[in-house]
Amino acid sequence: MSDIFKGLRIGFAMTGSFCTFDRCFRQAEELVRMGAEIIPIMSETASELSTRFGGNVENIARFSKICGREVIMSITDAEPIGPHNLTDIMVIAPCTSNTTAKLANGITDNCVTMAVKSHLRGGKPVLLAIASNDSLLGSAKNIGELFNRKNYYFVPMLQDDIEKKPASLVAQFEMIPQAIEAAFKGIQLRPIIYNK
Repeated sequence: MSDIFKGLRIGFAMTGSFCTFDRCFRQAEELVRMGAEIIPIMSETASELSTRFGGNVENIARFSKICGREVIMSITDAEPIGPHNLTDIMVIAPCTSNTTAKLANGITDNCVTMAVKSHLRGGKPVLLAIASNDSLLGSAKNIGELFNRKNYYFVPMLQDDIEKKPASLVAQFEMIPQAIEAAFKGIQLRPIIYNK
């Protein structure tokens, strides 16, 4: 990897694919280790719900500790990101089908969609790390729409279980640093979709 990460300001937004939280936290840790400054953002769903994959209070505390700052969890706190030029790139990891649909249709109704909208006013890259069981069903049209949008990039995805979950796609989260570097060059990493 290049020195691009030293001082890079990354908005790192988490949405409600709770089973992938641990993998995303580890990538945030890696980006900090590489010298990036992480602005942590959690959707209201991600920050308010406790699941079998962890309690909400513990998840917020872990994310805050990794990044060394408070987690953004409201629309009003996310709105200044663009006007104050706080981010160089916005990463949504994990990015659910619900969030993908909202981004594809211009819906701004939570702190993550507001963070993206605010960030995009500067024409800067947005990187999506998809995690959804219906990516190749109802969500496929929204993913396809964002493939064709300027400034949107995707972390390469894996069909994680083509027999039991034939429509599921999960980002190769460990490729987030590589995908960030590519996005700054205007490049979409390929292949975009793998299978085991």
